[in-house]
Amino acid sequence: MISAQLPAQFIIAGIGTEIGKTVVSAILVEALQADYWKPVQSGAADDSDTETVRQLISNPTTQFHPEAYRLSQPLSPHAAADLDGVHIDLNAITLPRTSNALVVELAGGLMVPLNEHELNIDLVQRLGLPIILVSRNYLGSINHTLLSIECCRSRNIPIAGIVFNGPTVTTSESFILTYTTIPCLGRIGQETSLTKDVIRHYANQFTELIGAR
Repeated sequence: MISAQLPAQFIIAGIGTEIGKTVVSAILVEALQADYWKPVQSGAADDSDTETVRQLISNPTTQFHPEAYRLSQPLSPHAAADLDGVHIDLNAITLPRTSNALVVELAGGLMVPLNEHELNIDLVQRLGLPIILVSRNYLGSINHTLLSIECCRSRNIPIAGIVFNGPTVTTSESFILTYTTIPCLGRIGQETSLTKDVIRHYANQFTELIGAR
């Protein structure tokens, strides 16, 4: 059952690239037995993030919804679309119909361009779902995390919580949480390999933490 304190449908956004959005998506898909959808996929035509999540979860309930745009090159979506001769039209991207919980994963950070005039954050606004922000500790990550939060707040996009992925830096995380007053939904350690058992382990932790908040 979905915790009353976590929205039934939400968007996984990151403070940048290679932050761990797909790992967090897999964990929350497993924890909630939710459906998964990545509206725009750049690159990894044979090994997409959808396939990665599919290989990492264990529950029999999750449904995987097809991408609205699947682009061949591992570039920013606007550049990948240009190479493929495609124009990403936000009007063509609509939430899949499902009665289940839904995890939506963005392609890159909030300010990544989708076309000449629109960004990921415009897609977030159009979809009308709250976000869960994935942060990772590195030099400059406080700035990137706070900028992402300010971008959302300036557009009245609700943030359901933050997930920290990778090695813990207590001073950075404590400052972010205190300054923003956004709840931490959980932490993911630096794992040497990702398996179904690892995802299930974190999914159980998230279920307990979310249920206890």
